[in-house]
Amino acid sequence: MARLVAPEIAAQRAEAQSKLQGAEAQRGEAEAKLASDESTYQRLKAASATPGVVAGNDLEVAQKAVEGDRARVESVRGGAQAAKSALKSLSEIEGYLQVRAPFDGVVTERNVHPGALVGPASGSGIGVPIMRVEKTSRLRLLVPVPEKYVAGVTEGGKVQFSVPAFPNQAFFGKVARVAHSVDVKTRTMPVELDVTNSDGHLASGMFPDVVWPVSRSQPTLFVPISAVARTTEATFVVRIRNGTTEWVNVQAGEVDGKQTEVFGDLRDGDEVAVRGTDELRPGTHVATRQSSADSKGPGK
Repeated sequence: MARLVAPEIAAQRAEAQSKLQGAEAQRGEAEAKLASDESTYQRLKAASATPGVVAGNDLEVAQKAVEGDRARVESVRGGAQAAKSALKSLSEIEGYLQVRAPFDGVVTERNVHPGALVGPASGSGIGVPIMRVEKTSRLRLLVPVPEKYVAGVTEGGKVQFSVPAFPNQAFFGKVARVAHSVDVKTRTMPVELDVTNSDGHLASGMFPDVVWPVSRSQPTLFVPISAVARTTEATFVVRIRNGTTEWVNVQAGEVDGKQTEVFGDLRDGDEVAVRGTDELRPGTHVATRQSSADSKGPGK
């Protein structure tokens, strides 16, 4: 993606290369001298088998010369290995001058241009990246799900959403990760969706509208919205049993058209007043008739 230029590193690498070549040459000379002196020593040793041919001092001098050559060869080899390691280290550092993408993606941000000076961040501040690369073929959608809807969240579920850039097009994501922890400030649970973006229409940073699927663990009851009465003390519906009214405290849930979900001591088939009001006191005798309003549960 980018190539940086650092002349000082190139000079250091050239110097390390020269030192390595010199160390290799010294090693060759030391090994050649060791071979020569060892050959001389072996010949003197063979000749010394005949008494009086070779002086004992000459044989000892030749042996010490071989031992010194071996020590010098080992020393030169160590120097050559050190020079090779230094050259390898500088070559690896020089390799960082070529900035390569860690994965296939799209350059979404470039903060430097040819000729700009780049380097590590100074002080405690965070340095500005040279460029930013994003893999857009697969995106992650983070949805803060309200606490009252988290009961129906299941991994692997399919969720539909849309974005302002394509208002008439529906996109889908799969529930991949669930936090299983509710934020105490927002009372929402983060849920991550994996979104396949093979056509490249979606971009990171978009704010989608998510159609979140809501489900209950068991069937619930609906009554007309007007059937729910609210006072400063309670929220209730007026149930009619055997022609007599009674108040049943309920908790309102989701609204579906003209009906609302309720939770309380109600059963399927119970008769409730279509218009809930505190004027219908408990124990009032009334005559009932079937309401014309459509009903999904109790609500007559």
